Amino acid sequence: MKLWSIMGNSQRLDGGAMFGNAPRAMWAQWLPPDEHNRVPLACRTLLASPLNGKTVLFEAGIGAFFEPKLRERFGVVEARHVLLDSLAEAGFSHEDIEVVVLSHLHFDHAGGLLAAWEEGAAHSLLFPNATYVVGAEHFERARNPHPRDRASFIPELVPLLEASGRLELVGGEHSKALGDSVRFHFSQGHTPGLMLAEIVGPQDDHGQPHGGLVFCADLIPGRAWVHVPITMGYDRYPEMLIDEKRAFLDDKLARNVHLYFTHDHGCALAQVTRDAKGKFGTTHEVAALVARSLAA
Repeated sequence: MKLWSIMGNSQRLDGGAMFGNAPRAMWAQWLPPDEHNRVPLACRTLLASPLNGKTVLFEAGIGAFFEPKLRERFGVVEARHVLLDSLAEAGFSHEDIEVVVLSHLHFDHAGGLLAAWEEGAAHSLLFPNATYVVGAEHFERARNPHPRDRASFIPELVPLLEASGRLELVGGEHSKALGDSVRFHFSQGHTPGLMLAEIVGPQDDHGQPHGGLVFCADLIPGRAWVHVPITMGYDRYPEMLIDEKRAFLDDKLARNVHLYFTHDHGCALAQVTRDAKGKFGTTHEVAALVARSLAA
C-alpha cells in the first residue's frame, strides 16, 4: 500500500475562531495572521492504494462548490477544484476512487465531493464509482443540524448521498467497505459522531495494532492543536474535546500511531511526543507524502 497527501482548496479563516480562548499574542507565534486576522489553513486529504484491495480517499476538502460571494466570505483561496488537479498530479482521477471516507460532513471536509460551482447549475456529486463512508451518528446530525452549526453543512449534500445508492453508514469500529484494514474512533467534542479513521498497522506482541496512521480531522486540526488545552471556537464542547484529545494522544503515543493533519498548511504527518511535564508535541514532521509506504 502507498500513501499520498492530496491537497484540496485552501482557506484563510479568522485566527481567533481557530484558536478559541487562546490569546492572539500566543497563537500568532504559531500561525502568523494576515492583515484581516486570518490564518492559512490547508484542506488536505489522504489517498491510500491499495487499501483492502481498493483505492481510498480520506476526506474531500472544501472543494469549489461555493458561489463567488460565499467563496470570499469563507476564505476559500482558489476558484478551481484543486482536489481534482492534485489527484491528477498523483496519477488518479475522481473516477478511480472506490471509497471516500468522511470524518464528518462540515463543508470544509465534504464540499470536495461536489462539482465546481457553475452559475445556474445544480450541485452534483463527483466520485461516481465510490462508496461514501460516513458515521451513522454524524449523518443524523447532518440531517437535522443544530442552529449553532447549521451553516457548516451543505443542505443539498445529504439527499445527494442518499440518492447515490453508495452510502455506507458506520456505527462501530469497522466498515463493510474497508474491513479490518481501517479502525474508526469516535469523538463528540467538535461535532456529534466525528469519525477518526486509523489505517491499521501490524500487531505488536500484545495483539494491538502498532505503527499505523490516524486521520485527525477536527479533533486535532494541526500541530498547534496537539497541545491539549488548545481548542477551536467552532468546537461544541471544548472541555469534552480536551478530555477526548488527551485520551486519543495517550493511545496513539503508546502504539506509535502517526498523526495525519488536514488543516496544517505546513505538515501532513507527524509522530506524537510527550515531555517530562506531560505536554504533548510532535516530531518527525513530514510536509507531504508521495507514494510513501505506511512503514516508512
